[in-house]
Amino acid sequence: MQAWKEYQTQNKDRFLDELLDLLRIPSVSADSKYKEDVARCADAVKEHMLKAGCDTAEVCPTAGHPIVYGEKIIDPALPTILVYGHYDVQPADPLNLWTSGPFEPVIKDGKIYARGACDDKGQMFMHIKALEVMAKTNSLPCNVKVMIEGEEEVGSSNLGKFLEDNKQKLKADVVLVSDTSMISMEHPSIESGLRGLAYMEVEVTGPNRDLHSGVYGGAVANPATILCQMIASMHDENNHITIPGFYDKVLELTEAERKAINNAPFDLTEYKDELGVQDTWGENGYTTLERTGIRPTLEVNGIWGGYTGEGAKTVLPSKANAKISMRLVPNQVSDEISDLFKAHFEAIAPKNVTVKVTAHHGGEPVVTPTDSPAYKAAAKAIQTTFGKEPIPTRGGGSIPIVALFERTLGLKTVLLGFGLDNDNIHSPNEKYDVFNYYKGIETIPYFHKYFAESFGK
Repeated sequence: MQAWKEYQTQNKDRFLDELLDLLRIPSVSADSKYKEDVARCADAVKEHMLKAGCDTAEVCPTAGHPIVYGEKIIDPALPTILVYGHYDVQPADPLNLWTSGPFEPVIKDGKIYARGACDDKGQMFMHIKALEVMAKTNSLPCNVKVMIEGEEEVGSSNLGKFLEDNKQKLKADVVLVSDTSMISMEHPSIESGLRGLAYMEVEVTGPNRDLHSGVYGGAVANPATILCQMIASMHDENNHITIPGFYDKVLELTEAERKAINNAPFDLTEYKDELGVQDTWGENGYTTLERTGIRPTLEVNGIWGGYTGEGAKTVLPSKANAKISMRLVPNQVSDEISDLFKAHFEAIAPKNVTVKVTAHHGGEPVVTPTDSPAYKAAAKAIQTTFGKEPIPTRGGGSIPIVALFERTLGLKTVLLGFGLDNDNIHSPNEKYDVFNYYKGIETIPYFHKYFAESFGK
């Protein structure tokens, strides 16, 4: 495949410049003030698909942000790979913690710093560039369909309808996703599972208005205090989640499966040093790798109430709020967990406050088979470009649409990610190594080659 390597080498500077241009578009799906930028990014992705060699590409409207779809069909008799990614990004807040503008990408020490650099523009764009490499060298071994959405960061609420309405258009043999990470470039890995998600928002209300904390403090329940007490009660002394029924369907792994997970290279001291923490935290009886891959969690993502401005204001707030996410493992169902959370939160509320619980979005946990032709093709592709056999891992994050693809299209997914856990996704100073970006473009064509060769065997 010398032609692939030569084409990528000749065009590597352009490949990088085009990614930087894409990162300059603030396609924040969660904030309506960026709606025009999200649409502009969709148009840019469509143009890149066409330039890469897609026969057709279109921006498909939804009830929210658009989905970009393109395809390159060389022979209907050949296998078809459906590539999925997303062009929307997380909000950049807090802006004061960025060392450079979140939408003004810079390269420092071989790393691209920008919102979306790793999640998911950098990884999504690898597939468009890999398609270009194959198409322009007349060496595409199979059909390729590319679907890039603009609402992944807000729950992909319109993707399900798009899948239902376009089953024939999206007909394929496997879904290929790069929105995950590897252990390291020295220890390449493939994620063979992802946790699910149930995302909630809670509001605790006390008095009908903010009160003077001197006049009323000690006599009227403070919603912020009550909220903190309620949240704290959701873990016991073993950091076990106390919601009744929460663990009823959790799939427990065998000792052999747990041992295999813990065989992955991991340095606890290095892990703590990199995060700047004195010790780790989590459910007793499980290692860090197990806590972040095979066990469910409950985390506060944001909490607010009362006066948070500069200086002092002695106020007893009327309301306090929090956003809470629960990561789920196989056999747990997001709607069921959301209902359990709501019932529990309402049940533990004292009579001196009222509570409101809102379920935002969720997704189901998935496990992808490691003995499938598609997984083996991915492993062989990594072996080819890294010179090492990849380690199967379980991802701690969630990509809700993976379960949706299987349920709606009947397709399994391969998670061929090239990010790193320390790439600061969803945080200030998100980054993506230039090396990883190029390595992805180099590896992806081999997946297409090996999957096409294995098809039907």
